[in-house]
Amino acid sequence: MSDDTRMLDGRALRALAHPLRVQIYDILSQYGPQTASSLAAMTGESSGSTSYHLRALAKHDLIREVEDRGTARERWWERPRGGISLTNPEAMKTPSGKAATQVVMTEFLNRRHQQLMRYVAEGIQAPDDLEEDSAMISTATAHLTLEQTRELIARVQSVIDETVERYRDQEGEGVRPVSLRADIFPLPEEGH
Repeated sequence: MSDDTRMLDGRALRALAHPLRVQIYDILSQYGPQTASSLAAMTGESSGSTSYHLRALAKHDLIREVEDRGTARERWWERPRGGISLTNPEAMKTPSGKAATQVVMTEFLNRRHQQLMRYVAEGIQAPDDLEEDSAMISTATAHLTLEQTRELIARVQSVIDETVERYRDQEGEGVRPVSLRADIFPLPEEGH
């Protein structure tokens, strides 16, 4: 875990453990600052609903109002820089902490999987529009010790962290948000 990664406590996890709040948080992470109205348009919810959930997220410092932008009627919200860790050992000791962690992780992964599947479907529907080297979807299996697994995770995380730090605020022609995703986990024992 990098130095600027925030470990969410049980209260913050429970505040985030709502499908719309995870979606709002993820949109702010991927697309940058938004208003309740723009989030309503992106989520299909009312601006009153998104405004309510924005305030709930802000109460636990998961997001914050963008200073010097917007008006009293149109507030802009952003996700602070830095990563978050959903696997707080203290929160995992309680049933409510475990449940909140599971809801949040499931919602994040479902949302990202839906984005991946949309990309695949659009590529199949319009293969001529795809740039062959503009995406990588790869899966592999290796047989590693715990130490080797930890080393691989650190190397991959280092590349992701370096890329995010270097290009986080890049703007200009041809620049678009790109999802960086790495899945490294032990498979279940055979027969399970």
